Amino acid sequence: MVTPQGEYPVFSKDGSRILYQKGGYIFGSLTKSYHSIKTDGNDDQKLCESKYAQRFVPSPDNQWIAWSELYKVYIAPMPMAGKTVGLSASTKALPVAQVARDAGINIHWSRDSKKLFWMLGDELFSDELTERFKFLEGSRDSLPPLDTAGLHVGLEIGYDKPEGIVAFTNARIITMEGDEVIENGTIVVEGNQIIRAGESVKVRIPDNAKVIDCTDKTIMPGLVDVHGHLGDFRYGLSPQKSWYYYANLAYGVTTAHDPSSNSEMIFSHSEMIKAGNMVGPRLYSTGTILYGADGDFKAVINNLDDARSAIRRTKAYGAFSVKSYNQPRRDQRQQVLQAARELGILVVPEGGSFFYHNMSMVADGHTGVEHNIPVAPLYDDVIQFWSKTQTYNTPTLIVNYGGVNGEYYWYQHTNVWEKERLLSFTPRAVVDSRARHRTMVPEEEYQNGHILTSKSLKKLQDAGVNINLGAHGQLQGLGAHWELWMLQQGGMSNHQALKCATINGARYLGMDSQIGSLKAGKLADLIALDSNPLEDIRNSESVRYTMVNGRLYDAATLNEIGNYDKKRSKFYFELEGSGNSWPLMTESQGLMPAQCACGR
Repeated sequence: MVTPQGEYPVFSKDGSRILYQKGGYIFGSLTKSYHSIKTDGNDDQKLCESKYAQRFVPSPDNQWIAWSELYKVYIAPMPMAGKTVGLSASTKALPVAQVARDAGINIHWSRDSKKLFWMLGDELFSDELTERFKFLEGSRDSLPPLDTAGLHVGLEIGYDKPEGIVAFTNARIITMEGDEVIENGTIVVEGNQIIRAGESVKVRIPDNAKVIDCTDKTIMPGLVDVHGHLGDFRYGLSPQKSWYYYANLAYGVTTAHDPSSNSEMIFSHSEMIKAGNMVGPRLYSTGTILYGADGDFKAVINNLDDARSAIRRTKAYGAFSVKSYNQPRRDQRQQVLQAARELGILVVPEGGSFFYHNMSMVADGHTGVEHNIPVAPLYDDVIQFWSKTQTYNTPTLIVNYGGVNGEYYWYQHTNVWEKERLLSFTPRAVVDSRARHRTMVPEEEYQNGHILTSKSLKKLQDAGVNINLGAHGQLQGLGAHWELWMLQQGGMSNHQALKCATINGARYLGMDSQIGSLKAGKLADLIALDSNPLEDIRNSESVRYTMVNGRLYDAATLNEIGNYDKKRSKFYFELEGSGNSWPLMTESQGLMPAQCACGR
């Protein structure tokens, strides 16, 4: 043990000391510090500290230090003054030079300490010290501008696509093509695409198809959760499989859009899912939000060029959307919109529960507004105003603004801890801590809370303002159904609510040509239910099969079936010694849960 605190340790040039950082990385302490300590744990010196810094990287010769500050990258001589030096982009005590125009990650030095490298998306950038400091031997008379393009890595891998043909026969099919419902229909999937869909008597089934009889079952598109946080707001190693993703697939969520996440983590997972190296729903994200409040991850936007830089940074990872969050001034939000139009990016803002922010977001042409308007009921002025725009709303009733969160309703009215499917894909402690110790609320507070909000959503949808499903990641998978049921509680028809959960979200993401409804030519994302959700909306939970990108899974186990036979391996919390691997036991089985949970 050298010191119990710190991150990113490296040895000094002569090996006698260790250099390390304190304060985390992005989403860490507002002010971070860089230290030097002897290998025996003595003589801990704080070399520098910096507000808004994210990552410090010393050169191998220990003469220079590079750091990222609000995403951009800077270099300066290593502070060795014997006392702590304040280091920032505006430091005057030391010469400081900016090297990365928009952002840089994976900062590292050449072996001879004369050149700095960094990455952004799939581009590798570099800069010579002599190109940034005139006082160095060999420097230029005039320093060149910052590079705007790097070396493209150009890594390409194959998109996962299953082989074979699967035919679902004799099913009720809710296509989401208008109000179409086929009472006895057949869907034929080849590879990852629907090739035929229609009445069973009119659909020819190829001889080599795997036929799945869906008599008394209902098939509909997979759920599209456009506002779900899926556990990627972090750094570190990627798991071989994420229980977050499996839980969503088990409940029929085949597309997820995370509007606030760690860019490096979630976009790498998205690519691994596309390549077939991980199992999960189609995964999209804004990446790190364009945050207007204070923090080491804020996006400083005071002019159009600032906005362009912020969106270039996010787009470099592969994002097609950005989240404009708590940018306090309207002109800042408009600058983000203009930059997004130029760069072909959707803008999904969040107003922090401020009604007037929301209304200006609608007026200015944002793609949609995340979370509900914190005023209910909505009257005709807002309804008519909003209906004249193309701005959507993703209300996330599960975390309802202006009233009690909708999720408490379902914890209060259902025994969530007894749901075997949920516990198959979610660590027991996550469920028990929320479900067993429930917040109990008088019924009228729900009527005047999320249900009142939902009634306003019905008015908006009827007026032509498309409403989307967003479960906010409160409870992976099952939470999407809670959100669906709450949309229906406000007066939407079951079919109307189901459209919010499918085709509306697909249109919101600009992907309705590929997903969101069932017809020939679209990608094969669908779910088969044991019961009809048009009769009872809560039948949506009865998922028997989930198909995503043409791969068919038994929803109860997430074993791959159809033309494959691939068993799911165990999660860490199912393994002996994990501390989480006790079985689901109920009173009807002769044991109280506490008896098997703690052995007493």
